[in-house]
Amino acid sequence: MDISYYPGCSLDGTAKEYGESLKAIAKTLEIEFHELQDWNCCGSSSAHVTNDELALALAARNLAIADRAGMDLVVPCAACYQRLKAAAKKLALGKRPEGMTGRYGGNFRIKHAADFLWEDMGEKALSQKVKTPLKGLKVACYYGCLTARPPKVTDARNPENPMAMDHLMECLGAIVKPWSYKTDCCGGNLILTRPDIAKKLILGLLDMAKEAMADCIVTGCPMCQSNLDTRQKEISKETGRDCGIPIFYFSELMGLAYGDTSTRKWLGRHMVNPKPLLKQKGLV
Repeated sequence: MDISYYPGCSLDGTAKEYGESLKAIAKTLEIEFHELQDWNCCGSSSAHVTNDELALALAARNLAIADRAGMDLVVPCAACYQRLKAAAKKLALGKRPEGMTGRYGGNFRIKHAADFLWEDMGEKALSQKVKTPLKGLKVACYYGCLTARPPKVTDARNPENPMAMDHLMECLGAIVKPWSYKTDCCGGNLILTRPDIAKKLILGLLDMAKEAMADCIVTGCPMCQSNLDTRQKEISKETGRDCGIPIFYFSELMGLAYGDTSTRKWLGRHMVNPKPLLKQKGLV
């Protein structure tokens, strides 16, 4: 299967393991990602809170490149996905940024990577590649704010209870734990401006995952993964409570289940070491 691919800035930097694992499982599943040529930053949170025209222009340029490519577009980063979807809605209404020239058809779908894998590849294709089922691994799937809400932007079928990652993890043999916090906010960029608020939100999510009796949290958002993974030591020190919950990208666990040899490299970049958990479950 051939499809356009927009990595965004994070997958070449702080979320490198997300990008590498996603490309690895794409190869296993015989998916050919065609990275958008000369793509630019989507603007993420900084542009759309400072300049509406800039926010639209940055995302619209990427959409124009995707339009010329003529394929559906896979976007792994939740923030990038949100900004591209929002821009696509504006372009559909005829709102074009200054300087945007040429015809724009917009006859392609913009899909978050997890939705694409579940909806376009399907259970049979995903399951038949499993070499090491994730038996006994109890996961809480965490979607965060941006892939599902607001539904008028994301077109989410079930914005309060998205299920794509849940289904992906079930295909791998993991035990998916139900919980009511899968779309709650992790604090996002508040970790930079109001860390007190962000850390309170992060602690709430970690507590609720433990209450759901999950061994780990699975996500498809670089900001969510970073907040939940990198702040646990700090939160434990401040509160006197032991967190220690591994935070995986869904693609890392897919790579593990598919027997990809690069899994150890990806997991070695985590702040909360996931290897003891995986060793305990007999998965590494």
